[in-house]
Amino acid sequence: MIEHFFQCPYCWEEISMLLDASINQSNYIEDCEVCCNPISINFSSSSNNIESFEARSIEQ
Repeated sequence: MIEHFFQCPYCWEEISMLLDASINQSNYIEDCEVCCNPISINFSSSSNNIESFEARSIEQ
């Protein structure tokens, strides 16, 4: 697991999330721990490193 920090697309607060870097690609919805709005999380990894990460509102 890798701790990844990013800004919430709703409240702009910096939040952290634990990502399982053993998974090659993942796409799921998780609520912001500050404002509770749903965030679409997309990331890909290789060799236990995060290669790409995107957090966006589900309204886009």
